[in-house]
Amino acid sequence: MTEIRPFRIDVSDTDLADLRDRLNRARWTPEIPGQGWRRGVPVEYLRGLAAYWANEFDWRAAEAKLNELPQFLTEVDGQTLHFAHVRSTNPDATPLLITHDWPASFVLYLPVVEALRADFHLVLMSNPGIGYSGPLTGPGWNTPKTAAAFHEIMARLGYERYGVQGTGGGGATAVEMGRQTPEKVIGVHVNGHITFPSDDPGDFAGLTDAEQDRLRRLQEFRDDKMGFNVIQSTRPQTLAFGLHDSPVGQLAWIVEKFQEWTDPSAELPEDAVDRDLLLTNVSLYWFTGTAGSSANLYWEAAHDPTAWAPKPKSEVPLGVALGVTDITIRRFAEREATVTHWTELPAGGNFLPAEQPELFSDDVRTFFRTQ
Repeated sequence: MTEIRPFRIDVSDTDLADLRDRLNRARWTPEIPGQGWRRGVPVEYLRGLAAYWANEFDWRAAEAKLNELPQFLTEVDGQTLHFAHVRSTNPDATPLLITHDWPASFVLYLPVVEALRADFHLVLMSNPGIGYSGPLTGPGWNTPKTAAAFHEIMARLGYERYGVQGTGGGGATAVEMGRQTPEKVIGVHVNGHITFPSDDPGDFAGLTDAEQDRLRRLQEFRDDKMGFNVIQSTRPQTLAFGLHDSPVGQLAWIVEKFQEWTDPSAELPEDAVDRDLLLTNVSLYWFTGTAGSSANLYWEAAHDPTAWAPKPKSEVPLGVALGVTDITIRRFAEREATVTHWTELPAGGNFLPAEQPELFSDDVRTFFRTQ
């Protein structure tokens, strides 16, 4: 059960034809005119993107690009887990496990592979329940269980000491990996990481203007942009019926997050993230049928009694890269980990490796060179 098996992506012609047929036969909902993105994804925008996905996007080219990465499957606690393992040409390179968030996948790290492999042996994880690490075969895949599984995979690969990088919710997994087994983790780098204030009024004293702005955006996120979280953490199975059956539904559910979480200077999601890369990511969710299991990860987090309980501070060095949409405040981050590196970048949002690959790669290299 500890075997690591080579893997290649090979979507059947039948599944490709089925996707195109469903997209071209989509039943489009009416909308209230003049609302833009205020109530969700605009119909005309999505119609255009769906038409491109059906008739112009080249999945076979994307599939070939993904298959240039050596990919593998292994099983941990009854769950098949997928990862790409890209060894550096430098024998002294640092092993680096990279973990993503929803609605991302290992696909979004394609733009940074070449830049990072000079310094790192890369292990690009597909999180449990997402892509070829899904669907979920059982309950309980919360952050601690995922962190432990990733440690197990690194052990199977023969790595005794390594770095960890995490984006968004993957940052929480990365920090947990350092907390669980600090002797194995040389450092943790995060972007799009969210930390929250405590009940102590002193948390809000002396905040800079930039920190006040982040706190305001955190409150806006909690008040106005948590609908996806509420649905996925309470009724993931009900949501799954629509997303699993309708590629237009799956496309809308994901692309809305790219509109909201990327650099606000980008008018549309594809102005922040290459359109074909974005659709490769959505296609991965569609072809693997993991809309439901990825939503169930939110249910696990919401029903994990340890999720919000006080945790010991991790002594593993933490590096933080902040894009312009980030809502993390340093003093909050310093409660959970030992912050030794803090970069406020001039551009980029939550999907930093895909939005600003050069800024992302430079910051990752800079942090780990000091560890």
